[in-house]
Amino acid sequence: MTQEIKVVRRVLAVNERMAEQNRRRFAEQGVFVLNVMSSPGSGKTTTLQKTIERLMPATRTAVIVGDVATTHDADRLAVTGAPVVQVNTDAFGGDCHLAAHVIEKAADDLDLDAVDLLIVENVGNLVCPAEFDIGEDARVVVLSVTEGEDKPVKYPTMFRLCDAALLNKIDLLPHLDYDKAKAIGYIRQVHPGMPIFELSARTGEGLGPWVDWLRARVEAKLNA
Repeated sequence: MTQEIKVVRRVLAVNERMAEQNRRRFAEQGVFVLNVMSSPGSGKTTTLQKTIERLMPATRTAVIVGDVATTHDADRLAVTGAPVVQVNTDAFGGDCHLAAHVIEKAADDLDLDAVDLLIVENVGNLVCPAEFDIGEDARVVVLSVTEGEDKPVKYPTMFRLCDAALLNKIDLLPHLDYDKAKAIGYIRQVHPGMPIFELSARTGEGLGPWVDWLRARVEAKLNA
């Protein structure tokens, strides 16, 4: 067990150094980086598609998509006109997250001088991605109302380390036995004061406040 802990610490230390290199690179090129995380099936890709459509072309946006296999999500996001780079982790063991060195290499395939906002759609998982800094400016977690109210307290690290939470698929609430107030209460318990945006990516309800929040963060970095 001691050896395992030492190995994990070394891996995280190497990742932290690479993340700082990424952060300096993105800062020098004036790129805001958003790390978007969730469990599979939360509606993350649809949310990002609708978000990008509202941001572009005023906010020049690119995407790095992480999945174990397939290009399904990348294909959907490419329809927005944003440059998209696909990362499949099955090539190196099927990792359940994107690490900083992977982001570095994926960013090499983008013209960062033509990008204001780089969105990283992380691999669908509520555990691993939260532990790996990739050099991002902000982290967002997407939680859908079909997942159960207790996810924030079952996976507290994810919600504790994120800067905002998107409660997605609210259009389904009339058809579910779901206590929205309890879910929000659990988020507040883990991360008091974190912005929570209630939305439906399918219908577009509630997308405005979320997009405004993100746009303001991007513009603040570009104008700094």
